[in-house]
Amino acid sequence: MTAPRTGPRLALLAFSSLITSLDFTIVYVALPDIARSVGLSGHATQWVISAYAIFFGGFLLLGGRSADLLGRRRMFVLGMLLFGGASLLGGLATSPETLVAARALQGIGGAVLFPATLSLVNTSFPEGRERVRAVAVWAMAGASGLSLGALLGGVLTSAFGWPAVFLVNVPLVLVGAAAAFGLLAADGPRERGRFDLPGALTGTLGVTLLVFAVAQGPESGWTSPPVLAAGLLAVALLGVFLAVEARSASPLMPLRLLRHRTLGPALAVIFVFGASMQNIVYFLTLYFQNVLGYSALVSGLGFLGLSLVIGVANAVAERLIVRFGPRATLVAGLLLGAVGGALLAFGMVADGSYLTVLAGIAVYGAGMGTVYPTMFGAAGTGVDGREQGTAGGMANTALQVGTGAGLAVLVGISTSGPDGLTGEALRVATADGLRTTVYVAAAVTLLGLLAAWVLPGRSDAADGPDVPAGEPVPVA
Repeated sequence: MTAPRTGPRLALLAFSSLITSLDFTIVYVALPDIARSVGLSGHATQWVISAYAIFFGGFLLLGGRSADLLGRRRMFVLGMLLFGGASLLGGLATSPETLVAARALQGIGGAVLFPATLSLVNTSFPEGRERVRAVAVWAMAGASGLSLGALLGGVLTSAFGWPAVFLVNVPLVLVGAAAAFGLLAADGPRERGRFDLPGALTGTLGVTLLVFAVAQGPESGWTSPPVLAAGLLAVALLGVFLAVEARSASPLMPLRLLRHRTLGPALAVIFVFGASMQNIVYFLTLYFQNVLGYSALVSGLGFLGLSLVIGVANAVAERLIVRFGPRATLVAGLLLGAVGGALLAFGMVADGSYLTVLAGIAVYGAGMGTVYPTMFGAAGTGVDGREQGTAGGMANTALQVGTGAGLAVLVGISTSGPDGLTGEALRVATADGLRTTVYVAAAVTLLGLLAAWVLPGRSDAADGPDVPAGEPVPVA
C-alpha cells in the first residue's frame, strides 16, 4: 500500500495529541459547576482530574505494547472510540460515581490512543531533522492543548453548561477514527509471540494502585487503611512486575530500555515535568476563579496568552534541538519553567490581577513549550522501531504517574490553611496557599536538571540515529 502524504498524516497525529491533552485541563474551569451539579465537595472534586490521570498512567504500558504487537492503526482507532464513548458517558453523568467512572474510562482510552500516536510519529518519519520537526508539531498540539483546554472549557461551560466539555469530544473522535483509515498506512500481520499477560496485569494494577495511594493520601491520611493497603499492594505488585519482566521472553516493558542513553534520563525529566510544571495550570485556574473571582469564560480567556507563548516556544525548540541537542534545550526549558513558576507565585496575591501574573505566564509558557517536545523527542531517539510503542507507553506512564502524584501532594499543600474560614479571610488564605504551592512546584522543576544533564551533550538527530552500544540499529 502506498503511504499517504506525510502532511495530512502528521496533522491527524497532532490532532490526536491535542484531544488527549485537552482533557487534562478542559474540566478545570468547569469544576465548580460540575461539583455543584453532581454533588462533589472538597478534596473529592480532585477525582474528576485524578481519575483520568490515574487510569491513563496505569494502562499506558499495556497500551504501548499493544500498539507494537497488534498494530498501531488498529489501536489508534480503538483508542479514539473508547475515548469518545467515555466522553459521552461523562456528559450524561448525574452522579459522582458515574462521572468519575467516565473519567477513568477516558483515561483508558487515552492510554490506548496516546502511545499509538507517538509511535506512529516516531516510525513514520526518519530520525534527523524530519523527525525533529514532526515531533515538534505533534508536541506543539499536545502542549498547546493543556492551555487551550482551559480556554475551550471556559467558552463551552459559559455557553452550553459543563456537560459540553465532555460531549465536544464525541464528534472529534469520530472524525479522527474515520480519517485514520485514509491517512494512516494499514497495519501488517499481527506480531506473533506470547503476550506478556502476567506483566500486563501486575504492571497495570501496580501503577494504578500506586497513583491512587498518592492521590488519596492528602484527603484520607497517609496512615489510613485504604491508603496503606493500596500503597503496600502497589509496591508488591510492581516488585512482581519487575521480576516477571526480567524473565519474560516478550516483556511488556523490556528493562534494558531503562538503560538506554536517552530514554532513561528522558523518563526522569518527564516525571518531574508532570509532577511540577504540568500541574501549575491547575492552580492558576484556581487563582483566577477563587481569588480573582473570574467566571469560567474569563478564566478560559486568561489562558489564551499562555497558549500563544507555548506555540512560539515549540517552534523555537525545534531549532534549538537541532542546533544544541536535547540536553541544552531541556536545561534552558526547565530553568525557564522554574523561573516562570516563581514569577507566577510572586504575582498570585489576594489583591492581584491578571497583570500581576502576566510576566509569570509568559516565562512559564516559554519553558513549557520548550520542554514538552524536547523530552518526548529524546524519549524516542535511538529506540528500535519495533519498540516505539513501548517507549511511548513508558514515557507517558512517567508523565501521568508524575502528574497524578504531584497533583495530590500539591493539592494537599494548597488546602492546608483555609479550613473553617469564610469570606475575605478565606480568599486571602486561598491566595496564600496557592502561592506556596506554585513556589514548591517551581522548586521541584529544578530537579529535572539533574536528569537532563545525563543526556548526550549534542543530539545526533540532525545526522542520524543515536543508538547506544549493544542495541540493534533501526532498519528503515
